[in-house]
Amino acid sequence: MSKKLWISIAAASLVGVVLIYRFSHRNAAGAAAGRGAPQVVVVGGKVRKKDTPIYLDGIGTVAAFNTVTVRSQIDGTLQKVVFAEGQDVQAGDLLAQIDPRTQQAALDQAKAKKAMDQAQLDNAQRDMKRDDELFLNDRKLIDQQTYDTQKTLVAQLTATVQADEAAAESAQVQLDYTRITAPIAGRTGLRQIDGGNVIHSTDTNGLVVITELKPIAVVFTLPQQNWPQIQKLLTAGAKLAAIAYDRDSLSPLDEGVLSVVDNQIDPTTGTIKLKATFPNEKLALWPGQFVNVRLRVEIRQGGIVVPSSVIQRGPQGSFAFVIKADSTVTVRTVDVAQIDGGFALINKGLAPGELVVVDGQYKLQDGSSVTVAPPAPAAGAAPAQPGDTGDKPKHKRPASS
Repeated sequence: MSKKLWISIAAASLVGVVLIYRFSHRNAAGAAAGRGAPQVVVVGGKVRKKDTPIYLDGIGTVAAFNTVTVRSQIDGTLQKVVFAEGQDVQAGDLLAQIDPRTQQAALDQAKAKKAMDQAQLDNAQRDMKRDDELFLNDRKLIDQQTYDTQKTLVAQLTATVQADEAAAESAQVQLDYTRITAPIAGRTGLRQIDGGNVIHSTDTNGLVVITELKPIAVVFTLPQQNWPQIQKLLTAGAKLAAIAYDRDSLSPLDEGVLSVVDNQIDPTTGTIKLKATFPNEKLALWPGQFVNVRLRVEIRQGGIVVPSSVIQRGPQGSFAFVIKADSTVTVRTVDVAQIDGGFALINKGLAPGELVVVDGQYKLQDGSSVTVAPPAPAAGAAPAQPGDTGDKPKHKRPASS
């Protein structure tokens, strides 16, 4: 075969390859043009306006509003203990009885001494009345010295009776101390001494500890940068609500009000202590318990909110995918005030009524085409409508941002 023939065959083969490539490329481009770019299925939701509370979160410890160690104020034999451990008592309720015989005898003796001195005083006052009649009215039937002596005796006996009254009152107080009563309303703890023992006023453990549980306090801390905001609200006379949650931050235990702010910031931790008071009617708070505390500092009227899943995070900060009218998405930078209860409160970046991507963001990039699908309904729930944001949070109280 000649060289020219081989060259002709090679040229024809090259032309054929080029034609086949162009034909295939044209068909692929046409098919793509007919189908359009592949679309990503996402769940969409609308940006809404909603009155939204703003909280500051801290960790605290429950503390009894008042705690009293009940001690005897006299020495004696503990005749009986009339309270039960863990009993709720009121102020003035009898807790225990000390043998009162020694104190009763001292009181009787003081009263007898007073009665004896009172009799002498009465007699001296009668003599003084007669001396007045004899000495005064210009009769001068007795001398000045006798008159002055009787007057001094009356004053002396008057002072003696007053001292006897004080001694009787002191003896009465000692007798009253034989009845050990509750100084405050609260709940008793474990009994520290049993009936029949000799109890002393110097006993370190006392008889029992009474803890006031209604109301109750929670001491918690917040970062020092929150202090100016709190100070401004307190100066304006605002009452800041506080909500106590369990350690999992899911179940609210009680709602109270901020009552005290410490007078200094801890320089080692950069935090400030606050105390909130709770009614604790259901006894959900117990002294020594660790709780999470949320201090409500504001209710933003008509705040812009979206489901928390809308917010994505990247190198440039928080952003969201906004669905445009042509079914493509654009990346929008957003400023998030807080994320709470399944919703994100937006300071800026989104406007009410805009459609945003709630789920399916992992497949998206700026300019992607999307098909909006309704969110999947929960088990036993009615199907959600397109654009529904799902106002019910998934959790009772997720952590704030």
